[in-house]
Amino acid sequence: MASTAFFYFDFKDESKKNTRGELSSLLVQLAAQSDPYSEILSALYSEHDAGSMQPSDNALKMSLKSMLAVPDQAPIYIVVDALDECPNSTKTPTPREKVLSLVEWLVESRCSNLWVSVTSRTEADIEATLQPLASHNISLHTETGQKEDITNYIKWFVKSDPKARKWRKQDKELVIERLSERADGM
Repeated sequence: MASTAFFYFDFKDESKKNTRGELSSLLVQLAAQSDPYSEILSALYSEHDAGSMQPSDNALKMSLKSMLAVPDQAPIYIVVDALDECPNSTKTPTPREKVLSLVEWLVESRCSNLWVSVTSRTEADIEATLQPLASHNISLHTETGQKEDITNYIKWFVKSDPKARKWRKQDKELVIERLSERADGM
């Protein structure tokens, strides 16, 4: 049976803004789905004084590498969502650069049973790193259906929100029109 691990970057949650959060989450999710993966995570825990010492990012990465190298395992699907929400700060390297490096490392590991999917809004640094790695690229940004869904949601909200229901008809129409055109596919 295939293993699947998801990580959603969230600018509001400190633990979901960096490589450490991503690696930790992926390891725990994979360990919950396979006994050999669980043994690898248990070994990491033991090596770090039963969890009293924090493993380095590299130790987390090496544990993931060990999981990917387990022989005769079913496919592993890793989904990285909202990568654009990972900060692109002034630090060097930025948290986003570290995450992009991890994605590069995963893809370049050439594990035959590993499938990686990344979602993000279009941003130059992300596109520059991922474009050469991608076997498939799908953009929903300019899709008519995407824009339609956004407009339908805005209409629904304006019609169902108790405060918005009290607005004048022309104000509702203006809000729907402006938000729809400025949503820009997001």
